[in-house]
Amino acid sequence: MTSTQIWIAIFGMMFVTAFTRALFLIGGERAVLPERLQRMLRYAPAAALAAVVLPDVVATPNGLSFALSNHELYATLAGLGWFLWRRTMLGTIIAGMLTFTLLRLVFH
Repeated sequence: MTSTQIWIAIFGMMFVTAFTRALFLIGGERAVLPERLQRMLRYAPAAALAAVVLPDVVATPNGLSFALSNHELYATLAGLGWFLWRRTMLGTIIAGMLTFTLLRLVFH
């Protein structure tokens, strides 16, 4: 890509982002989403996070891996388990990193 194409892409993405976010501001209070759509949108952050994290966790250079050598997968599951059990962010991070480190040391 040329530098001109890169700048066009950057400004294009900036415009699209600003425009889509401004639609909700322009409508103001007149734009009321239906209750069903509001309920559905509550799950959007979790769905987006899963869509970003899951492929990175199960994908390896050799394809999808659920083996014990896939330390990231089991560290993620340990962190998820801790979060569902205790609902603490710091504990989630510690559980995931501790699991990841132990698996790397044992199954290097």
